[in-house]
Amino acid sequence: MAFRCMRLLLAPAARPALARGLRHPLASRPFAVAAALRGPKPLPPRPTVNEDDITESFLKGSGPGGQKINKTSSAVQLKHLPTGIVIKYQGTRSRTQNRKTARRMLAERLEEMEKGDESRTQIKRAAQAKKKASKAKKSRRKYKALEDAKNAAVGGDGVETAAEDAADEEEEEWEEIDNESIDQKDENPIHQPENRPRGP
Repeated sequence: MAFRCMRLLLAPAARPALARGLRHPLASRPFAVAAALRGPKPLPPRPTVNEDDITESFLKGSGPGGQKINKTSSAVQLKHLPTGIVIKYQGTRSRTQNRKTARRMLAERLEEMEKGDESRTQIKRAAQAKKKASKAKKSRRKYKALEDAKNAAVGGDGVETAAEDAADEEEEEWEEIDNESIDQKDENPIHQPENRPRGP
């Protein structure tokens, strides 16, 4: 019954198209997917390394981590015999995890030497750089739109003020980025200079 009612309602609009052998103009395409919704292109498969071409040794680590790092042989060192590349990794306290990560790093290094820009690592770096550039472009476009809106609101009298405000906001963002990078570098706060009041 519902189908018949819908058919009667849409019959005047559908008759010209159906007479020419075309599909209904209001019909949807349930399996059509936009290109933007398909997601990014899949990356190449992860590279692997031949176990017969490497020698593995376990060393005592150094740096922070306590006795688990300094007194146990949890650091992994791999040497690729055909090329002579040496990879040493001690990112975690687990020897198993360090072995897995060291092999992945060695495989990526070998693939980068062999394939160059077509390697998985280079493709990921290019995608990240493109994403960063797109984000910066959107940010510049947003500030330009805000500046144009301010200029239109003040009738053109506050052009310098709007430009100065946009420059100040951008400078504050760069200062925040610089502060974050400095905080990441200063891992040991003991050696940071103290802010002591100076005498007259």
